This record gives sequence, C-alpha cells and structure tokens, in this order.
Amino acid sequence: MKLGNAFGIHEQALAVRNQRNEILASNIANADTPGYKARDLDFRQVLKQQKVEMPNLKATQAGHFQTSSAGRVSPQYIQYRQVAQPSLDGNTVDVQQEQLQFSNNAARYEATMRFLNGKISSLQKAISGK
Repeated sequence: MKLGNAFGIHEQALAVRNQRNEILASNIANADTPGYKARDLDFRQVLKQQKVEMPNLKATQAGHFQTSSAGRVSPQYIQYRQVAQPSLDGNTVDVQQEQLQFSNNAARYEATMRFLNGKISSLQKAISGK
C-alpha cells in the first residue's frame, strides 16, 4: 500500500483548499484595482473530479479481489464571481464577501490538517507498536 493512499481524498482536498486560499487572497489584494474581476474556485466541483488512486494489489489467490488503478484528474474550475452590485470602475471584488469566504476556507483547511495530523499520528503508533 502506498503511504499516500492512506490519506484518501484529504490530500487532494488540502491542495484544492490551498489554491482557493491563494485565489481569495488575490481577490482581496486587488480590491482597489480598476477592472479586476473577482474569481473563485468551486471546491465541490473540483473535488468531484478528483479520483483517489487505488493501490496496485496483486492477487495471489483465486478468491482475491481485483482493483483497477484510476489516474488522478485535476481540472481547475476557476470561475468569476457574480456580484450583487457592480462598481463604477468595473471591479467586482466585495471585500467583506471575500474575507468571509477566505475565513471559511481557512477554517476548513485547518480542519483537514488536523484530520491528516491525527491520521499520521495513528500510523506512527501502528508502526511503532505503541
């Protein structure tokens, strides 16, 4: 079993959350840039496209299950955010909305990190026999 498979979809979720943080931070940084269009990543849509690669197992007995090894698909679905009230300079960043989205995504990133840290801790205990 590959060690990366032990973490399941959470490894990909962490990468997608990190990319979303970068996009949201860019939106906040460009709040005063005329013509800047706020962007966001549809986390659920991207994660649906992610496939966890199954480990390559060899059947040594006739009754063993066969697995297929699926490749990872990672298309990036970056979309422009729809605004309720456009500004005169064409900028579509709503700073309060962006800060809310950033905080929410950061909290979910932290939760995923805690889950992965717990998983690593469990694996370390299993390996060391404690």
